Amino acid sequence: MSSISLSMHFAIIYLSISLQLFLISAYPQRGEKTAQTRDNDSPDYHANAGVLQYVNPKIGTYGISPNENGGMIPSVSVPFGMTRWTPQTRENYISQAPYHDADAYIHGFQATHQPAIWMGELGQVVLTPGWSKEVKPLFHQRGLAFLKEDEISTPYVYEVGLDADTTGEHGWDLTEQAAGGGPVPGGASSASDDVRDGANGRIRKRDHASGDKVRQIRVGMSASAHTGHLRLDFQDVGANATQNRVEPYVFVQVSRQNWTGHVQIDPAKQEISGSNPQRQDYRLGPDQPASFQGHFVSQFSEPFASYGTAIGGNISTESQSASGELLGAYVKFHSNTTRVEVRTGVSFISIEQARKNLDIESSNGASFENTIENAKSSWLEKLGRVTIEGVNSTDEEHDPLKIFYTGLFHALQYPSDFSEPTSNKSDSPRQFYNGYLDRVQETNESYYQSWSIWDTYRAEHSLLTLFAPERVNNMMRSLLHIFDWTGRLPMWANMVETNIMIATNADAVLANAISRGFRSFDIQKAWAAVRKDAYEPPENDTGLLYYDREPDTSYEARAGLTSYMDHGWVDNDGWSESASRTLDYAFNDAACAIVARAAGETDEAEALEKRAKNYATIWNSETQFMQARNANGTWAKDTWGWTEGDKWAYSFDVLHDVDGLAELFTNGRERMKAKLDEHFDGGHNMHSNEPSHHIPYLYSMIGYPNAAAERIRNLAWENYNATSAGLSGNEDLGQMSAWYIFSALGFYPVNPAGDEYIVGSPFFEKVTLKLPAKMVTGDEINIEDRDEENLIISAPGATTKAYVRTMIIDGKVIDEPVIRHSEIVNARLIKFIMSDTPTLWAAQGEL
Repeated sequence: MSSISLSMHFAIIYLSISLQLFLISAYPQRGEKTAQTRDNDSPDYHANAGVLQYVNPKIGTYGISPNENGGMIPSVSVPFGMTRWTPQTRENYISQAPYHDADAYIHGFQATHQPAIWMGELGQVVLTPGWSKEVKPLFHQRGLAFLKEDEISTPYVYEVGLDADTTGEHGWDLTEQAAGGGPVPGGASSASDDVRDGANGRIRKRDHASGDKVRQIRVGMSASAHTGHLRLDFQDVGANATQNRVEPYVFVQVSRQNWTGHVQIDPAKQEISGSNPQRQDYRLGPDQPASFQGHFVSQFSEPFASYGTAIGGNISTESQSASGELLGAYVKFHSNTTRVEVRTGVSFISIEQARKNLDIESSNGASFENTIENAKSSWLEKLGRVTIEGVNSTDEEHDPLKIFYTGLFHALQYPSDFSEPTSNKSDSPRQFYNGYLDRVQETNESYYQSWSIWDTYRAEHSLLTLFAPERVNNMMRSLLHIFDWTGRLPMWANMVETNIMIATNADAVLANAISRGFRSFDIQKAWAAVRKDAYEPPENDTGLLYYDREPDTSYEARAGLTSYMDHGWVDNDGWSESASRTLDYAFNDAACAIVARAAGETDEAEALEKRAKNYATIWNSETQFMQARNANGTWAKDTWGWTEGDKWAYSFDVLHDVDGLAELFTNGRERMKAKLDEHFDGGHNMHSNEPSHHIPYLYSMIGYPNAAAERIRNLAWENYNATSAGLSGNEDLGQMSAWYIFSALGFYPVNPAGDEYIVGSPFFEKVTLKLPAKMVTGDEINIEDRDEENLIISAPGATTKAYVRTMIIDGKVIDEPVIRHSEIVNARLIKFIMSDTPTLWAAQGEL
């Protein structure tokens, strides 16, 4: 999920930002510090980091425009954590993340819940250290210069040195206020020209830091799922360091413009608490979480010398509470203070729960080092299950180990666990704020949110069945809870439904789990949910276009289902993105059929499998492309009807029936292969967006695995690297990285509703995966106990040999380029015999 229709206002803003970025840095900084590079006077938090030394959280933090930016941040949290902590170099909003690697000033350290660059923030809080006579409450006043070489970013701690003597104002144009709320205030947008035209005009049916710093604030930041931990060292190396020393302070930004926050200072407890209701997607979807608040409690290690509150730039000294917009609070410390630690609990439930989260996850006795070690061990438990040997020798900017392990780090952040603990006992009940029903609920397990399903159904959820199988059943139960509350499965849920993107791809997420053996959720309810998707159009289906980000609509589900059920396609003169919808609905039908069979509904499954052939209704045999159609059957313009793609990408968008797609081409597979060649050689492939991700693997499926190997390796080289510009498109909650991870292992789930992976070309000579016990079912249903076991994926010579000569699974020679999920999780050895020249293995066409 990437772009939206941009206003001229947005274009002007980004022209200004692009010029600034050019002046700051003609290209992103290279060779960022790793965990192994230390300043002589800095503490070493990086012992026993293991494979985490290969993770560079700054990958994906650079891009001139939002669509050329990975949309990532150098965040610190734990896997699937509710809150991520990041340095703030700009204010985030829809289309802007809170950190950009070209920026030269840090304005604070933010607890963020923005799941992706094109989604909105929820109830954030920002803490900013300062060391000046006057407190600087405004964003553009409080920025402190830093050097890229002073940053150390890891999954478990972020470190940076800030120039305490920074002067001037910086970054006003990087604020939400300057952008007028961004290009889509409230998340809403207008219909694009193509949508209007296709529907006959309807909308409804100081200078940068350099050299040594005299006064430096050395910051360390670590976190857990619901808490952040800052260590602030105020270092003065000037000749008169002990004379006229200024009191250091911490400023807390509680709310932004147009959002009324509340803050309370308790000097006796050395605590600041508060809340704000900001939810940037408020115009999207039908849900009204009226009582939503993001709450926080910050506890400080040192007593306050003075304190106060601020509204905008107006400071009220000795004020202990305040409410308003652009709200903040500050505390100053005695001038001889050299170190302050701040522990902040965050909650969507209440201030009391934020304090409880803090007590449970980071009690007053918890050291900063303990917080780091806990985060480190959480990530090592996941990433440490992968051992890679035999890596291609490249320059540092293209290090495959950094790309792989950072990709896995990205992919294991989503979806986020929005539940909060009630005690430190693992079997205690949990609570969460339910935005759909606007109330707090209790649960005995996790509750997952941040569902970017149009993106993640393709490979991210398959990846989770391998690398986080213990969470999969619980995630499916979360999807079904949402169905219970709303009557619909989510499309793009950011605490509540936003109706972003198209189709009911949660059908495929449920089918994916079922196909891979996960059954510890209500299969009958899953069938009821997907059946409603398949047969019940959304409210006012014939009266709305359901264009991207259309505000104030009900649950979109399968918009245009009325015409799809009537004659097999979605009418372009009735609904936006009609051709993409038609193809996606056909795939969704195939996914629903899998759920139907699991529920024992054989007749229903057969009917849906038949309807899954509807992709052929928009095939134009004369042009040999998919094409949108109008209600009367005529062809619409070939540029109309697409979702973040075009006729090239979508003419290959039949994930569930590649054999049937090949039959549509004149001369079948041979002509399809020629069209694939034309697609890639003509520059039509856009790997930066998800509809193209499966396309190179189609070569293997129609008998040309050698071509697949070549295309896959080229795409990996061109679209991924180990710098901050290392993602060619938005990460989209792990999908971009999931493509690379699977491709590096040697296979990819082209049909993510089924259980098959298609073979491409493994990148490494040996990968050892330590598979969790009972990973086939997520360790939840009664099967025979199984200990952790290692799966070895062996491909000797893969660093220089791209082509597969033979594939052998546990001694059995496999003649087709297909591996089933059950074979992966039960195998001990998958061996690829590689070749440096094209081979005949699995080939049906000529070499």
